[in-house]
Amino acid sequence: MLKVVAIMLSGMAVGYLLRKRRLRIVPHAVTVLIWALLFFLGVEAGQNPQVVGGIRDLGLEALWLSLTGIAGTVLFSWTLWRWISNGKRGKGGLKS
Repeated sequence: MLKVVAIMLSGMAVGYLLRKRRLRIVPHAVTVLIWALLFFLGVEAGQNPQVVGGIRDLGLEALWLSLTGIAGTVLFSWTLWRWISNGKRGKGGLKS
């Protein structure tokens, strides 16, 4: 963990020292490195028999979390819209 923090702090120091230079390759390098990290994460997960064996349960749990998250967002948005529109009804504002 100390190595990770040291590498991050050294990267911040180099970024601070080079902040006035226009480094065009950095965004492209970051994108390629993120793709590589995601690829190797997938390789690592694919080699783990527990992950592969539990993919159905993980998928069902992800579906459940997605659907309840969407439902909660819709409910909260609808409630907020009703609250806002009721406050402006008497002032010539929005009418529903």
